[in-house]
Amino acid sequence: MTTLFDTETYLLGDRQVRRIGYGAMQLAGPGVFGPPRDHAAALAVLRGAIAAGVNHIDTSDFYGPHVTNKLIHEALAPYPADLVLVTKLGARRGDDATWIPAQSADDLRKGLEDNLRLLGLDAMEVVNMRFMGDGHGPTEGPIAPQLEALVAMQREGLIKHIGISTVTPAQVTAALDICPIVCVQNQYNLVTRGDDAMIDDLAARGIAYVPYFPLGGFTPLQSDQLQAVATRLSASPMQVAQAWLLRRSPNILLIPGTSSVAHLEQNLAVASLVLDDEAMTTLNAI
Repeated sequence: MTTLFDTETYLLGDRQVRRIGYGAMQLAGPGVFGPPRDHAAALAVLRGAIAAGVNHIDTSDFYGPHVTNKLIHEALAPYPADLVLVTKLGARRGDDATWIPAQSADDLRKGLEDNLRLLGLDAMEVVNMRFMGDGHGPTEGPIAPQLEALVAMQREGLIKHIGISTVTPAQVTAALDICPIVCVQNQYNLVTRGDDAMIDDLAARGIAYVPYFPLGGFTPLQSDQLQAVATRLSASPMQVAQAWLLRRSPNILLIPGTSSVAHLEQNLAVASLVLDDEAMTTLNAI
């Protein structure tokens, strides 16, 4: 198994995490709903990630729902001392697998309590407030009620640090006026680059940026230039796309997800993939 022990780290809250983490979403069933196709394989992926040096896992109790948190607890508890578990609130799942906004103070408290109970924790290290936005993109709108609800639970000792997800630059500014923010989770990848200025601003502030859909999500990245760079470097296009993110800015933390140990090894191998200036020039022009 490829290991991450020599990779760079970045501060997430008050914890140093390796810049390649693990996103647990794909451990749930099809459509992020229901149990995993292979329960034993899901446990093996989680344990393999930890054995390789991953110390940042991104999850949510609306993955499944409840599925990924139960798997994390079964596979990893008692947790390694350096492991940072990050969850997100703001939605729930319908019986028909629909995604339903859950943004009231009562909804957020119930969501947090479910996360803590199923993960077996007294407090979450980081909770991301996931604003529903428009599909997978952010939309302008008020954020204070939700963040104030999280701050109240933070004062109770149930949340250590707060992050935000699916937000505009104006909402980031508004959030920082309400409470310290340790990370932003937005859609960003080689071809979806609307957050370029935001990433640079967050880096200057020492705030982590965690891209979701780093490989394109439901429309996987496809580019002749990307393929050409990958061929020259004897890597896969998806590995090159992740390596580009790591080089793009030091505050970017990756959380690639997979339900396969073999795919996990491919993701972790990105830590040793070096993109030269020629590769970066080609990729930046896509």
